[in-house]
Amino acid sequence: VQLQASGGGLVQAGGSLSLSCTTSGNIFSTSNMGWYRQAPGKQRELVATITVAGTTFLTDSVKGRFTISRDNAKNTVYLQMNSLKREDTAVYYCAAALRRATFEPIHWGQGTQVTVRG
Repeated sequence: VQLQASGGGLVQAGGSLSLSCTTSGNIFSTSNMGWYRQAPGKQRELVATITVAGTTFLTDSVKGRFTISRDNAKNTVYLQMNSLKREDTAVYYCAAALRRATFEPIHWGQGTQVTVRG
């Protein structure tokens, strides 16, 4: 099983980025998916999740700015990030979890750096 994340980069505050995470290993259709982030010196935090059925969760700090979605035909989960702030700077990780009430990752992607300046 592999999760390949992409789409990070450098952006000015107020700008947008879109992250993608594609899975292999025939797990996507049966997995809840999510994005975490880890800023320098801080613990990894859960940013967003989406269930197999499409139910989403966003942490309070990104509500109204980020959107999580999935394309089951492409085995890909997305994180659209708008109105980015400096405090969104972090390494973003995608994760796959079993279909349970709590999101407990069993597979991780490699991380993609998001840097917000200005």
